[in-house]
Amino acid sequence: MNPSDPVDLLISGGSVVSVQTGEVWAADVAITGDAIRAVLEPGTPVTAAEVIDATGLLVAPGYVDAHMHIESSLLAPREFARVTLPRGTTTVLADAHEIVNVAGRDAQAWMIEQGRDTAQTMRWAVPSCVPALDGFETAGARLDAADIAEMLDWADVTTLGEVMDYRAVVSGDPRMRAIVEVARTRGVRLDGHCPNLSGVDLNEYLWAGIDSDHCKNTAEVAVEKARLGMLLMLQEKCLTPEVVDALLALPRLPDLCLVTDDVAADAILAGGHLDRVGHVALERGMAPVEVLRALTLTPARRLGLHDRGTVTPGKRADLVVLNALTDLTPAVVVAGGAVVGRNGQPLQAAAALPADNPFAGTVHLEPLAEGHPQWRVDLPDGEHTFRAMRVNEVDTYTEAAEVVLDVCDGVVQWEGHTAVVAVLERHTGDATVAVAPVVGHDLAEGAFASTYAHDSHNLTVIATSAESLRTAANAVIAAGGGMCAVVAGEEPALLELPIGGVMSDRSAGEVARVSGRVRAVLHAWGWRNRNAFMSVSTLTLAVSPQVKITDRGLVRVVDRAWEPAVV
Repeated sequence: MNPSDPVDLLISGGSVVSVQTGEVWAADVAITGDAIRAVLEPGTPVTAAEVIDATGLLVAPGYVDAHMHIESSLLAPREFARVTLPRGTTTVLADAHEIVNVAGRDAQAWMIEQGRDTAQTMRWAVPSCVPALDGFETAGARLDAADIAEMLDWADVTTLGEVMDYRAVVSGDPRMRAIVEVARTRGVRLDGHCPNLSGVDLNEYLWAGIDSDHCKNTAEVAVEKARLGMLLMLQEKCLTPEVVDALLALPRLPDLCLVTDDVAADAILAGGHLDRVGHVALERGMAPVEVLRALTLTPARRLGLHDRGTVTPGKRADLVVLNALTDLTPAVVVAGGAVVGRNGQPLQAAAALPADNPFAGTVHLEPLAEGHPQWRVDLPDGEHTFRAMRVNEVDTYTEAAEVVLDVCDGVVQWEGHTAVVAVLERHTGDATVAVAPVVGHDLAEGAFASTYAHDSHNLTVIATSAESLRTAANAVIAAGGGMCAVVAGEEPALLELPIGGVMSDRSAGEVARVSGRVRAVLHAWGWRNRNAFMSVSTLTLAVSPQVKITDRGLVRVVDRAWEPAVV
């Protein structure tokens, strides 16, 4: 670089972090356009249009999220980018399988278009499982191998999204094998979803070409997957002390990606995004430079984005300026050579929200009348033992339990004895419904209803009384999708999600305020999982162990089979 050449931006007085060598050394960083022009000795004379004084600070690569779902933020793509960029997330690989399960190919195209005008780089995965468990649930769309083959050729699409129906892959199911083969033929990456898959089955999954996993595993399975070369993508719930200790005990720490997967707007504004996951990794004992590498270089390489992930001349100027290696919430964020955030806050006002909503009116349900829905069974009067779902306060794992209830004239008498979950099909107008008991939390009088319910997003209602069930469900139906918590002694809390029933058309601040209120009412009700929204919304995720429910009934996940409702 000729010292007389002017640059657009100079970050001076700081130290650069090398995620390649682990070194930290004093240097100035010059930027021209959207690229790093030079990494210079401190004080090298440079003429710059803008100067950032980084005295006492560290310059590192911007964070790359290799596995996430924008819809889980409950925000539209542009607003999501606005509030996550200042937390250091400069690039994402987004799998839009939530809204694609509602509205198919058109929804994928809309998400890509919405993400093009942001300073955040958005790359896309084509959802591999629409529906998530074919034949076991009713979704709003269905993608086959031909659909996916075409969509993999769309601009900014680089990956086959997480192959959640891992049992179908292992068993040789023709539909899933065809989808996987299409992706392999195209030469794209194949992302995985295979919680605690091990042994021969894991080998079969890897043989199919699926070489990453972002699910929660035991320490033993995490090591097995890493040993076999599967890239571990560790979200917050995966970073258990047992898993981190087991990985750190290996002769060499394997390449890792830290990812967010699903983080709602209120959690982003209160606690952060990828920076939050990085802080958890630090708390669990990972070395700071290893954490930075898992936030930057490794995910960039995973996504085939060799133009970023390091502080290197010629690479894209996606950078974070940090106060310390142990403080991952940036003081300054640069994306494509432009300053986009300071101290975790965006510099731009709320993003322009979608002018129109092509995915309004996707909740095809009539208001529930008095006495509906009933839990009807073909059983004689008297006591019967029903299969229940047991939830917990830590994660989304559910296991089988039993509840004894009376049946009278073919109707299960559940009120006053147990909470239930009801799933009402919302896509076709048929309004099929399945009901099962839910145990594990001590719930007061009330209900919670949501159309944000993985992955088919049918209306899912948990309730302790039929009246509260109808009240919460009807509020969501009237809103055209959303979440509603109705609890005795609390004001009802409703978050409207008019974009496909899974995203809001409002600003992040407004969504965070209302969703925070919904979360607070849920906790007051007694649903105290540390990620309450995910806990509820995954009750219907029929590829996530152990027992789940869809609009068609209970599913025994590991066996990929129906679970009898009566024991």
